[in-house]
Amino acid sequence: MKNFLFLFTALTIFSSVACFSQVNRQSENRPFMLKGQVVDGETNMPIPKVNVEILGGQYTTTNLSGRFSISAKIGDELIIKSDDFVTVYYTITKNDFITVRVEKAKGETEPVVAKSPKNTMQAGFKVYLDSARFFLKKDAQKSIEYVTRALEPGQNKTISKKENGQAFETLGDINLFWNQPDLAIDNYKRSLQNTLNTEVSIKLAKAFAQNKNYQESITTLQNLSKGNLSAYQRVEVYESLGDTYKAIGDGVKSVFNYQKALDVAKENQITPKITNLNSKIGEAYAQSGALNEAEEYFDNSLKLAKRENKQRAVSEKNKVADFYNQNREYDKEIQLREETLEELNTMGKGTTVEDEALTPQRQNYKIANAFVAQEKYKQAIPYLEKSIAEADKKEDLIVQKDATRKLSEIYRDIGEYDKATESYQRYVEVVDELYVKKEQEISQAARFTKEITLKQNRIASLENDRKLNESRYKLAFENQELIERNSQIQKWVIISLAIIVLLLVFAAYTQYKNVKQQKFANNLLALKSLRSQMNPHFIFNALNSVNSFIAVNDERAANKYLTDFSLLMRSVLENSEEDFIPLEKEIELLELYVKLEHFRFKDKFDYKFSVDEAINLNEFVIPPMLLQPYVENAVWHGLRYKEEKGLLEIGFKKIDAKTVKITIQDDGIGRTKSKEFKTENQKKQKSKGMGNTQKRIAILNQMYKDKVDVTVENVFENSEGTRVELILKKD
Repeated sequence: MKNFLFLFTALTIFSSVACFSQVNRQSENRPFMLKGQVVDGETNMPIPKVNVEILGGQYTTTNLSGRFSISAKIGDELIIKSDDFVTVYYTITKNDFITVRVEKAKGETEPVVAKSPKNTMQAGFKVYLDSARFFLKKDAQKSIEYVTRALEPGQNKTISKKENGQAFETLGDINLFWNQPDLAIDNYKRSLQNTLNTEVSIKLAKAFAQNKNYQESITTLQNLSKGNLSAYQRVEVYESLGDTYKAIGDGVKSVFNYQKALDVAKENQITPKITNLNSKIGEAYAQSGALNEAEEYFDNSLKLAKRENKQRAVSEKNKVADFYNQNREYDKEIQLREETLEELNTMGKGTTVEDEALTPQRQNYKIANAFVAQEKYKQAIPYLEKSIAEADKKEDLIVQKDATRKLSEIYRDIGEYDKATESYQRYVEVVDELYVKKEQEISQAARFTKEITLKQNRIASLENDRKLNESRYKLAFENQELIERNSQIQKWVIISLAIIVLLLVFAAYTQYKNVKQQKFANNLLALKSLRSQMNPHFIFNALNSVNSFIAVNDERAANKYLTDFSLLMRSVLENSEEDFIPLEKEIELLELYVKLEHFRFKDKFDYKFSVDEAINLNEFVIPPMLLQPYVENAVWHGLRYKEEKGLLEIGFKKIDAKTVKITIQDDGIGRTKSKEFKTENQKKQKSKGMGNTQKRIAILNQMYKDKVDVTVENVFENSEGTRVELILKKD
C-alpha cells in the first residue's frame, strides 16, 4: 500500500509539473490580431464577403476592400472559403500582414433538360423517387441508387425540368442528412438550374451554413427574405439566418432574426416552430451571456414542449439542463435531468431518439458531473455506476470511457486508491476498445464517402448521357442500318486482329521453341562429340598399359590385363550412345578401370571405394565416363610419382534426397610437383581428358540448370595430395 501511495504521489506531482509546463507554453503563444487581405490570383483585385475562419476558433468575413482581421495564434490553420473559388488553407507562422491569392472555382456545366413531349414513364420516375426518399435516413447508397434509376436514360423515356429538379433536390437531401454538405450544395444548385424553388433555395442556404460557407448562406437567405414567401417559409428563412449568425458568434443578429421568425410563427399559429424558436433564442442569449433573458425563453420552451409530445419535451429539458450547467445552477440541472431520465424510461424501447445526449447513460453521466461540480462525490458515484452499466449494455464506448475515468478520479480524490486503480484499469481497457472501434469507423466512413462520391459522379454524368441518348433514339430508325453495318465491320476487324495476334503469338512461340530445341540439339551433339573424343583417349592410354606389359615380356599379366580391359571396353561401348547412365553403372565402370590401373601400378598405390547405403543408385544418372579422367589424373599425375605407396579414395555420400557428393582423393605428389615432372613435350600438349570433361560439365549445367558442380583442392598444406569433389543433382 505504501508503494502504491508513493507511486500515486509521484504521478500527481508529474501531472502538476506537466500542467505547469503547459500553462507556460500557452502563455508564450498568446493570441494576436492577424490582419490580411484576400485577392484574386489573376486580376489581383480584392474580394469582399469571403469566409475567413480559424480552424476550431474565430470567424469573420472580408470587407469591401477584401481585408480582414481575426484573433489567431502561431501554428493556427486559417481557412479562406467561398463558393466562387477553391478553398485555401494557410498555416500562420508569424504575426505579419498576409495576402492570400485565390483561384476561381471551375464553372458549373449547364443542365441538360429533356425537351420531348410527355411520356408514359412518369409513374416509374415517381416510384423511384418515393423509394429514394423512403431510404433517405436508412441507407444512403440504396437511396442514391433509386435516384440513379429515376434519372437513367432509356428508350421512350424523357424527364422534365421539374422532375430533374426534384431528383437533384432529393440527392441534396441525402447528402445533407449524411453530413456531406459540399455534395449537397452541388445538387441543390443543379436542382435550381432546372426549376427555381424557394424550398430548395432554403435548403441550399442551410447546406452553405453546414459547410461553413456562412457568407453565401447569409446572402442567399437575405435575398429570399425580399421575395414572396409563405408564412412557414418566412419562418424558416429567418430561423436559418438566426442559425447562421449564431454559428459565426453574432448573438445580436442571431436573436433579432429568431425574434422575427417567432413573431411570424405566433401570428400564423405554427406551434412546433414557436417551441423551437423560444429554445433557440434562449441558446443565443446564453451564448451572448444574457442569462436572465435566456432563462425566460427556456422556461417558455419547456412549457410549450410539454404540450407537444414526450420526445419533444425530453429534448427541451436536456437543452435547458445544459443551460443550467453553464450557469452553474446545478440543483436545477439535476432536477431536470432526473425528470428526463424518468420520461426516457416511460417512453419505452420502441421510441427512437436521434439526439445522442438523450440516452440514460449520458443523462446519468451529466448528473454525476453536476454533483462533482458541487464536490458531492458520494452522490456522484451511483450515477456514474449506472452510466457505466447502461453504456456497457448499449455498447456506448464514449460514455463508458468518460464515466469510468470520472469514477476513477472521484475515488482518487476521496482517497479510495484501490478502487481508483481498478476503475482506471477498466478505463484503459475501454479506451483500447474505443480506439479499435474508431479506426474501424474511420475506415468505414472513408469507404462510405468514396462510394457516395462515385455514385454522385455517376448521376451527374446521367444528364449528358440522357441528352445524347435522346438524340440517338430520335435518329434510331434512320441510322439503324448504318449502325448494324458498322457493328459487322467492327466484328470483322476485331476477329481479324484477334487472328493476326494469335498467329503472331503462335509464330513467336514456334520460333522460340525451335530455337530452344536447336540449342538443346547442339548441346547434345557437343556432348556426343566430346564423348567420342573421350573413348579414343581412354583406349590409347589403356593400350599403352598393355604395351608396357609386353615390353617387359610379362605375357601372363598382359593377357590378364587384356581380359579385364575387354570387359571395360565392352561396357564403355555399350554406354557410348547413352547421354546418361545410372550411377550404379558408372561406379561399376570406375571400379573396373581402377582395378586395371592398380594392376599396372600396384606397387604405387592402394585404392578404396565407399558407397553410402542410403543412396538409391538407380535414381541418380550421370554422363558415362565423367569421373574416369579425374581418377586417371590421380593415378598418372599424383600417385605414380610418389616414392612410398599411396592411397586412392573414391567415395559416394548422400547429402539429401536430391543431391550426392562424389569425392576422388589421393595423397600423391600434388598438382604443383606433377608439373615439374612433365617433359617439354608433355608441357606442350594439353590434357585432352580433363579439358573435355570440363567442357562436358559446362554444357550439362547449361542444359540442366547446375546439374554438376566440381571443386578441386589440395589435401595437405604442403600442396601434396589432390581432392576432387563433384556435387551431382537429381533431375
